[in-house]
Amino acid sequence: MDSGTPRHLYGVWGSSPDDVFAMGLGGTIMHYDGLSWSPMASEITGEFQFAIWGSSGSDVFAVGALGTIMHYDGLSWSPMAGADNSGFQNGVWGSSSTDVFAVGASGTIMHYDGLSWSPMASGSRKILSAVWGSSGTDVFAVGASGTILHYDGFDWSPMDSGTEKDLAEVWGSSSGDVFAVGQSGTILHNNGSAWSPMAGGTKGDLYGVGGRSSGDVLAVGASGTILRYDGGSWSPMSSGTTNVLAAIWGSSTGEVFVVGASGTILYSPGKALIPGR
Repeated sequence: MDSGTPRHLYGVWGSSPDDVFAMGLGGTIMHYDGLSWSPMASEITGEFQFAIWGSSGSDVFAVGALGTIMHYDGLSWSPMAGADNSGFQNGVWGSSSTDVFAVGASGTIMHYDGLSWSPMASGSRKILSAVWGSSGTDVFAVGASGTILHYDGFDWSPMDSGTEKDLAEVWGSSSGDVFAVGQSGTILHNNGSAWSPMAGGTKGDLYGVGGRSSGDVLAVGASGTILRYDGGSWSPMSSGTTNVLAAIWGSSTGEVFVVGASGTILYSPGKALIPGR
């Protein structure tokens, strides 16, 4: 797909296949309406935007450098007050418009209740890279040196990941089917009780994971790497690019969007990926 930008893209999320947002270097925010990508105006021009999530197409959050948290209300993007600007915010996810988590540098976790952002005690000083949950009382944050934290609705507590590798992203199809990916091809799986390693067949760094269902999961990373999990094993897919692939979003109707370096956006209407830039 023609993204309309040469900028590196780090995050992607959509409310539907014809309402997709991608963002990245220099505060770049792009929008796809089902036909083409176009730039969106924001007040962030010189910073990175790393991750994006929304409860709907008119309630979207983007996080990035200097603790930046931006919000889109369906009309325009604007900065949100109360964010921790002492370091980067790397990941964002919520269970609803009034229950949103952002994670970042030095173990920072911020929570939004629909009115304001406030810090949460994480118990960690490690960089946190990503956050995802099956509900507001079952949330995972992952990060440096194999850090995995779990939130049960009351407190964050550490989990044994079994690795010292940096973890870049976390996603699941349910509370008993959660994947984390990261450095040197690391892939971990949680079955609802414990994390265990999975063989992915690559030593390259993985930066994103997501999918359509428990039997159709994609992991993306360095040198255009795409791996697909079919419920039994991981196998490589041809991406048609050697650019770094950073993030993935899959719709409930089967479409998948992957974004990465130099404005790369790949689109999949099914199981084949269509490269483009």
